[in-house]
Amino acid sequence: MNFDFQQMQTAMAEAKRRYDELRQKMAQATEEATAGAGMVWVKINGEKQVLEVRLDPEVVKNDPDMLPDLIRAAVNEAGRRMDEKLKGEMGAMMGGLLGGMPPGLF
Repeated sequence: MNFDFQQMQTAMAEAKRRYDELRQKMAQATEEATAGAGMVWVKINGEKQVLEVRLDPEVVKNDPDMLPDLIRAAVNEAGRRMDEKLKGEMGAMMGGLLGGMPPGLF
């Protein structure tokens, strides 16, 4: 097996470039989720920071004790969705990178 160090360096530079692109893309990505049949709605960014929260006035008025649980559920669901989005993006990135690695390296 011939190992081409130059090819490896090129592949690693490409990996860094793609990773940087992915980080920028995910920082701008958003996900939304609801809880309580839509009584609570949240929107997060790719860094899982909460950007918006909307509450149905009825849940605040009729069941304020349930509100923290609904908010938590919506935020957790949005985070799970963001994780899935990131996982898909990482899979696509890695698939493209591994195709550029020297045969027999992995």
